[in-house]
Amino acid sequence: MTKIPITTTVNGTVHTLEIAPHQTLLELLREGLGLTGTKCGCEIGECGACTVLLDGEPVNSCLVLAPQIDGRNVSTVEGLMRANATDPLQDAFMDHDAVHCGFCTPGMLMSARALLAEDAHPDEASIRTAISGNLCRCTGYVQIIEAIKHVKP
Repeated sequence: MTKIPITTTVNGTVHTLEIAPHQTLLELLREGLGLTGTKCGCEIGECGACTVLLDGEPVNSCLVLAPQIDGRNVSTVEGLMRANATDPLQDAFMDHDAVHCGFCTPGMLMSARALLAEDAHPDEASIRTAISGNLCRCTGYVQIIEAIKHVKP
């Protein structure tokens, strides 16, 4: 099978890779780069468990073909940690008991991170809209919304 060369930046690290043209970004992250924080849920773009930031915008990585990230920046939940310290958003999730089974958490964090990059103090309606593509099977939405509301920059 023909491989396609790409160069992309993932969590601040430049990667030059040869990938299959049909490989998804989700597969590349999990299997190719070992970044398993991005979860594989429905694989049809419905659950949001695989949400990552592509050039700062939240996307379902199961719906993005890996060749589409050539020359672009990808941020995953692993990229939230800096210098062995958790991101204030991660701290807020822990402080507000917004992590239940944890399966939706990486996608929720990435959707929230994109929102907070645009608006440091979003209202509840904005938060609900930002996470509307992320499903929580444990129905922990109240705590998730409270956590996002109370992130300390």
